[in-house]
Amino acid sequence: MVISLAVTSVFILFTLLFPEQSARLIDDARTLITLSASSWYVALAAGFLLFCIWIAFSRYGNIRLGNDNDKPEFSYFAWFAMVYAAGQGIGIIFWSIAEPMFHFSGGTPFSSAVGNAEAAEVAMKVTFFHWGLNAWAIYCVVGLALAFVSYRLKKPLSIRYTLYPLLGKRVEGWVGVLVDVIAVFATLFGIATSLGLGVQQINAGLHAIWDVPQNLGVQLVLVIVITACALVSVLTGLKRGIKYLSISNMWLTILLLAFFILFGPTEYIFDLLFGVSVDYLVDLFALNIFIETAAQSLGDADASWKSMWQGWWTVFYWGWWMSWAPFVGVFVARISRGRTIREFVVGVVGVSSLLSFVWLAAYGGTALHIDLFDDGNIAATVSSNVSEALYATFAGMNVGTVGHLATIAGTLLVATYFITSSDSGTLVLTTIMSEGNEHPLKRHRTFWGVIQGVVAAVLLVAGGNAALSTLQTASIIAALPFSLLMVLMCISLAKGVRGEYKRVRVDTSTGKTNAQELSQ
Repeated sequence: MVISLAVTSVFILFTLLFPEQSARLIDDARTLITLSASSWYVALAAGFLLFCIWIAFSRYGNIRLGNDNDKPEFSYFAWFAMVYAAGQGIGIIFWSIAEPMFHFSGGTPFSSAVGNAEAAEVAMKVTFFHWGLNAWAIYCVVGLALAFVSYRLKKPLSIRYTLYPLLGKRVEGWVGVLVDVIAVFATLFGIATSLGLGVQQINAGLHAIWDVPQNLGVQLVLVIVITACALVSVLTGLKRGIKYLSISNMWLTILLLAFFILFGPTEYIFDLLFGVSVDYLVDLFALNIFIETAAQSLGDADASWKSMWQGWWTVFYWGWWMSWAPFVGVFVARISRGRTIREFVVGVVGVSSLLSFVWLAAYGGTALHIDLFDDGNIAATVSSNVSEALYATFAGMNVGTVGHLATIAGTLLVATYFITSSDSGTLVLTTIMSEGNEHPLKRHRTFWGVIQGVVAAVLLVAGGNAALSTLQTASIIAALPFSLLMVLMCISLAKGVRGEYKRVRVDTSTGKTNAQELSQ
């Protein structure tokens, strides 16, 4: 905890004292990673998806994350609501319209079409790729590794112990400290990125509802207010504040989905959902092996997708998911005792991706339809201010009072997802730093909840007019060292489940198990 606090304090002070130098260093780091590590991020995301498919449908899929007779602590609905709220809440609200509109109007490396029906379908396919199976597989690797060692091998709920099957008791020394520090920083900057995006969108919503100015001052006030709300939630505990807020989020999410489907272009949304889902699955292999060459990214001055497309999109997303992986992984592991490995993977990767596709088709499909058939100019709005994408779509639907109510509900949803991300992140950070204690001290939760808000505010200040770029870059940088740990987690988990499978044999004739306690 002391090491994490010291390094975080140095970052905050340096950024506040030297904002211009900080912004330049962050941009330089992004350029370096984009040009040098794109292949690494792309290969990892594909590899993690293959790993999850293998372990779920192998002979190890029936291993329970806990004792053989353990039952899940939460119902499917409560479990899934908490998983989804932690995994993609703020981000998908921010990008579900903005990303497809960027691809629709600017093009992608996968098609020369721009601004027409073909461009709309390609835009949605690429967006599905960034928010679908690969994203959730990244989360799943960390969550599954942690749930396995914590509830099956009876180790503390701490990131360092994901490497226990591989490294043994060495994780209890300096190696474990290093692992936890890397996880803390990935979590801190991953959440700060989302919180920064969230306050920008809340600010845009308040501007649409009450004409509140859109500026840095308002956004910093929003960081303070919503961080305070998150602290109240996290201090009430997992089974009260976080659980009920996550369930409320899910119902509000369903309500807004229903709004888009009922008042939006219903037929177009479902056509897009089913058609693009098929295209996505057919092209999944090609999407996963695509590497943008230097000639593609920098040599073609006439390319509509401009320079470094993959770095600005795919690499950003894979880095963002990896920086969120320790946070989502610890949180999902914490609520998944009693589920089997197969059930965990299918729920986290499969069901979550399916809901993301429905969400993206409803939100992004509505915006695309408005620009294709009603000349709504939403793409132009997104180009000038990304955070206004959702509200420009509400306005373009022309549904009067219902649209105004939807604007309020959308802003409320962003705020509640902001709170659940912050309070869940605070719980995870303090769990990691207390070496796996599932009930960290309230004063620690309060302190690190405040630190999260401070880091988000500092990144907004450092970014200035380029705050979005700065937030994106912070997550990519934080993810790089943690990505190495994730590779080791896969190796460790594979070794752990093989060992457990040998120790626990299922008697196929009686259906009973002969379990041996794992104490080493």
